[in-house]
Amino acid sequence: MENMSSKSSLSGFAYYLSENKLLDKEAGLDALKKATQEKTSYIDYLVKEKLIEAPLVAKAASEYYGLPLCDVTTFNFDLIPNEFLNMQIVRKRQALPLFEKNGFLYLAVTDPTIENLYDVKFLTGYDIRLLITEGTKLTQIIDSLLNTIIISEISGPATKAEESISSEPYKEEISDVVTYDVESAPVVNYVNKIIIDAIEKGASDIHFERYDKDYRIRYRLNGVLYPIASPPIKLANYLLARIKIMSNLDITEHRVPQDGRFKMTLSKFKTIDFRVSVCPTLYGEKIVLRLLDPTQIFHNLDELGMNKFQKDNLIKGLSHTQGIILVTGPTGSGKTVTLYSALNYLNSTEDNIMTVEDPVEIPLHGINQVHVNPKIGLNFATALRAFLRQDPDIIMVGEIRDLETAQISIQASQTGHLVLSTLHTNSGPETIARLLYMGIEPYNLASALILVIAQRLLRVLCNFCKQKDELPEDILLKEGFRKDEIGTFQLYKAGECERCIHGYSGRSGIFEVMPISDEMRYLIMRGANAIDINEQAKKEQIPSLREDGLDKVKKGITSLAELNRTFK
Repeated sequence: MENMSSKSSLSGFAYYLSENKLLDKEAGLDALKKATQEKTSYIDYLVKEKLIEAPLVAKAASEYYGLPLCDVTTFNFDLIPNEFLNMQIVRKRQALPLFEKNGFLYLAVTDPTIENLYDVKFLTGYDIRLLITEGTKLTQIIDSLLNTIIISEISGPATKAEESISSEPYKEEISDVVTYDVESAPVVNYVNKIIIDAIEKGASDIHFERYDKDYRIRYRLNGVLYPIASPPIKLANYLLARIKIMSNLDITEHRVPQDGRFKMTLSKFKTIDFRVSVCPTLYGEKIVLRLLDPTQIFHNLDELGMNKFQKDNLIKGLSHTQGIILVTGPTGSGKTVTLYSALNYLNSTEDNIMTVEDPVEIPLHGINQVHVNPKIGLNFATALRAFLRQDPDIIMVGEIRDLETAQISIQASQTGHLVLSTLHTNSGPETIARLLYMGIEPYNLASALILVIAQRLLRVLCNFCKQKDELPEDILLKEGFRKDEIGTFQLYKAGECERCIHGYSGRSGIFEVMPISDEMRYLIMRGANAIDINEQAKKEQIPSLREDGLDKVKKGITSLAELNRTFK
């Protein structure tokens, strides 16, 4: 790798990029520091973080290092000898053999300074000549070639695959930690490749689905499922067995659902937790892997996507020493991130914080977490009763599902504890109506409730390819924009580029943050319905979810089409 020790000024290729105005000096220094910390190639880091477009980096590297520039997509890879296409050369060194000529093996690389690159000479017996290519194209070609190789290896005689599944290396890896090893058996390679790609793409879930005549693997990216692979259906049982072994599940049980967990260690600094669900379906067992990345769960309150009014009211609510704060929304609306961010904000050595969750998604240092287990009678209500004897200051209840849990949560919030919890309702006013309908006494609810947060997640437009969108005034009025504000903002719609997924990159929350005023408490004590509470919220100028979404559309954060998709 290029010398990337801490520097106060740029040198080498980084300096060349700065001098040619391809990269700002400060951005270059920051990239050098982070690439060093991650022990990755400087060039690959620039491309991965989209600091410079891949074609520009490749052209600059070709000029700086005096190496030919090539387009790997124009080569016929059927002509590459199979012995050169092995994991050790291709995946570890991101070096793709192109052809052999006159005793030289020509390799396509993005960064000619990668460590141990010339060890390939000892692996192949050929002297090495390098060609520079674009990082994104090289990655696509390598993934495609290795995917083909792995599948062809797995798809050999059934006995070979069966031996792989039951061999010793598999048994050795049955533990809480599974380390990524590209040089192990073909099935391991294939499963790990799917998982690693999901992590790199920022997927939240991986779906392995078996049907009558085919098999499908999909990633959930920014809340939407996208097909990414269709391996041969005869691999279904091998993939199922591998994932069950990784998760410590019973590989002989196919009739009932199973839940498990495992960890994948990517480096000394990064470990990803996976929650695994296996469910029997008509044609076999479906597997869903939920990726739990601590770096994605924990957010500063500023990063949630709240405006100043919403964030100030949340912080004010969290400053109470007793009462209950509720976060509501459908599954996948980001409630867990909001709760964990609030707990992270509250976490201190001065408070005893306890949580009861189903399941515990991310271990939180300094917080006492309990995982419910209905099989032994440990449910939310039982755990809450035990908590009240543990001298807690703050309690988080993963979800209020029934009257008993609701009553104990309200009781805890009235006896000197701050309680945070969730409900599956669509808005703040509906949350109050739901609790009253469940049987909570209006007086108890009115005295305990501090704040209700309703939320959704919507995709954020890619800043590199979003396009201006023009709509007639009558459509805008129907969508909820005010007549006096039409013409004061620019609408955008999704484009598409290599930096994003169908025009979107990441997600942001939209919120309805409803503090409980004295007027609302009076309405609650009268047993008011959701319509009455909603009218009072409008009088207090509390923006609804839709209004907060329209505000993000006006700011160019998202598109009107995405907002409508979220509420359909």
